[in-house]
Amino acid sequence: MAGFRKILSGLIILFIAAVMPAFGQLMPPVGATGHIVAEIIPVFTASETSQLNFGRFAPGPAGGQITITPGNGISVLGTLYRGTGTHNAASFHVSGEVDASFSITLPEDPVVLTHMQSAKTMVVSDWMSDPSPGPGAGMLQNGFQIVNVGATLNVGNLHDNPVGIYTGTYTIIFDFN
Repeated sequence: MAGFRKILSGLIILFIAAVMPAFGQLMPPVGATGHIVAEIIPVFTASETSQLNFGRFAPGPAGGQITITPGNGISVLGTLYRGTGTHNAASFHVSGEVDASFSITLPEDPVVLTHMQSAKTMVVSDWMSDPSPGPGAGMLQNGFQIVNVGATLNVGNLHDNPVGIYTGTYTIIFDFN
């Protein structure tokens, strides 16, 4: 019986040795190739192409207001004499990815213009734009859009606002959606 066990053990070892390589051949390693994509889009930019210009005028005894609309319309209220020369709405060139939408946020607080010699001031308020401000207001058709901006200039009398040039700056936020 001992001889039979040796033969049986030998056969089992021989069988296992013969079968093991067959299992390795039944399940070969498998590889797959993955792909990666990345796209760089145009940078979202905005730049002023035309300054907001209320033009030339002279204040009367009670002062008044000058309003420039985004479409370059002008209206004068109060005791102001509108002089010769040009006026215009501000223009901004906004660019980025084609057909992207963007939001426009105009100044919420009045902006102060300061007289270059005397430090006297005037206030600009009631900002407006075309397209109108708000979320998703603009669309970059062909990758750009022109945004026109207007506002109202509040002018005092000649004592409050002496002859000369008044300047100031403001910030409009264009937010890429």
